[in-house]
Amino acid sequence: MPCTILWGVDFAAVADNLRESFRVLAASRVRGEVRELRGVSIASSGVTFQMFNAAFLSASVASEADLAQRILLASTHFEQRAQEWAYWVCEDWMDARTRKRSRRLFDQYGLRHSVDLPGMVASRILLPIKPLPSLEVRRVSDSATRSAFCAIGSVCFHVPLTWFREVFEQESVWDRFIGYVGYHEGEPVATAAMVIASGVAGIYNVATIPGFQRRGYGEVMMRHTLTAARCEHGIERSILQSTPAGFRLYERMGYSTVTTVAVYST
Repeated sequence: MPCTILWGVDFAAVADNLRESFRVLAASRVRGEVRELRGVSIASSGVTFQMFNAAFLSASVASEADLAQRILLASTHFEQRAQEWAYWVCEDWMDARTRKRSRRLFDQYGLRHSVDLPGMVASRILLPIKPLPSLEVRRVSDSATRSAFCAIGSVCFHVPLTWFREVFEQESVWDRFIGYVGYHEGEPVATAAMVIASGVAGIYNVATIPGFQRRGYGEVMMRHTLTAARCEHGIERSILQSTPAGFRLYERMGYSTVTTVAVYST
């Protein structure tokens, strides 16, 4: 049926672009690893922040036993390297029965459930419902903008600055991980980033520091990034994983939820 096919395409776009964003980060680092195991993708940056030492399902899961085997494959990989890590799971890889029991399986392998993120898709972005504020937006392209991107991410995602720098401060990251910093009167206050892959623009790291939130800066950063995707890459369709804080904004902009990304970590 048409609706089912559309859903599957949307889910695949979310899953594939998310996985590719981690591959981009991992490939930029000397200690990074990108590997394909049976039904499991590894994209590990080899860093302190375990969320960026990541595993992903890469094909449909046939059964509960199949899922257990794929958890074991990833667990063995990271145990051999003595790394803390995370499993990013687009739940539509699993049927309803396996999905219902999946949290227990991950827990058995020492992976605690961290968060559920709505995976969202927009074919095109709706017009703003009110005038947006002015913000100077600069592409991440030098040490100053890299430092600003890391500082904002550290504050907004509650991660030590040294961890964030370990992932994002290297110049080689920004060859394909395209980032932007928004400045208010010369002060860096907001970020957004994108990865072009699987025919869509994946939107990541949308953040505004406390004290400047609820002014529309997040929407300004989103629209700037999406305009760049359209003008520079010819891509209008976009995907993202939403936090609770951004969910209503994304719906207003035209995004619809098509899957859930569950994150488990050691």
